[in-house]
Amino acid sequence: MRYIISGKNIEITKALKEATIDKLSKMEKYFTPDNEVHVTMSVQKLRQIIEVTIPIKGSIIRAEESAESMYTAIDNVVDVLERQLLRYKNKLITKHRNIGTFKNEFISETIEDNKDDNKIEIVRSKRFAIKPMDEEEACMEMDLLGHDFFVFRNSETDEVNVVYKRKKGDYGLIEPEF
Repeated sequence: MRYIISGKNIEITKALKEATIDKLSKMEKYFTPDNEVHVTMSVQKLRQIIEVTIPIKGSIIRAEESAESMYTAIDNVVDVLERQLLRYKNKLITKHRNIGTFKNEFISETIEDNKDDNKIEIVRSKRFAIKPMDEEEACMEMDLLGHDFFVFRNSETDEVNVVYKRKKGDYGLIEPEF
């Protein structure tokens, strides 16, 4: 995997870069060697924040963690990324999406879904292209992005819909009514 590491309000030292690559390299067993990993480290007041984005075909895997120490934040973000990968592996394979992104050893493993969902706090907004997809695919995208809701164009109705995560952990769908 190729690592692109940048910093905001922080100097990326050699030790910090090596620690980041060392921890994230544990995930190389899941991906093919040509994948990129974008890492952004920042400091805001007393918080050390790390954001990791892994683009995969048709989607992204993203996690953001903060802690008092950047090294602690790195450990936490790796745990979150691994939970996301293991939770959605079967869904990705079932949909025949992104199989070319993952190594065969990872695909052939059988791992039970982790039901231990953590609440995720959204701290920023981003712009993105709205692409046609079904409700299940939109929920998967929403969780992979780590958001509480996701706007998408319904491939069946060609209308803009919103899926959202409910307090009990299940999902809701908002459809327009004219």
